[in-house]
Amino acid sequence: QSIMEYEEHAKRAWSVDFARTDPNLLVSGSDDGKLKVWSTRQESSVMGIDMKANICCVKFNPSSSNFVAVGSADHRIHYYDLRSPASPVHTFSGHQKTVSYVKFITPEELVSASTDSTLRIWNVRTNTPVSSLLTLTGHINERNFVGLSGNSDYVTCGSETNEVFVYHKAISRPATRHRFGSLDDSLHFISAVCWKSDSPTLLAANSQGTIKVLVMAA
Repeated sequence: QSIMEYEEHAKRAWSVDFARTDPNLLVSGSDDGKLKVWSTRQESSVMGIDMKANICCVKFNPSSSNFVAVGSADHRIHYYDLRSPASPVHTFSGHQKTVSYVKFITPEELVSASTDSTLRIWNVRTNTPVSSLLTLTGHINERNFVGLSGNSDYVTCGSETNEVFVYHKAISRPATRHRFGSLDDSLHFISAVCWKSDSPTLLAANSQGTIKVLVMAA
């Protein structure tokens, strides 16, 4: 059953997230350029931030309900302290196209994905990229949402080559990859990935509807 419904966004909402440290608090981002903070205890938004550009992804810091990372069509990641929302604490620049995903690897480390076919790792505490602007490359992502997931050491994403790519967070090239289908199956792409907590097991799905459980070899 529906216990709450929010209708303040004027366009498609791309991303929503619950705060781990406050189960009543959630955040949403939309094509209307608005970041909205909500409480399950009231019908109207608690806070709104006008980003001026389409918002594709939002994510609370896992250790605090005060901090939110926002990925945008302006090619940047904006990191907000909701106690002082007038301007972001940090703005991370480096991607050349829309930022499609942001995920926390640890409370200090944030990984972002973009349709410029790169992943980037940032340190939200110091406002500098981890490992001297570490950029992870190898997969192809220019048009679609291909998924992003991470654990404390590894990051995985999909590719428009119908492959799953796994990177170690300290190495710029892939640690391993897994192909769905045959080499000439170029019509499909990986559409979702998910690690099983801090384990070598991950889920992956593609645009054809195939889902696989994969285990990374030791």
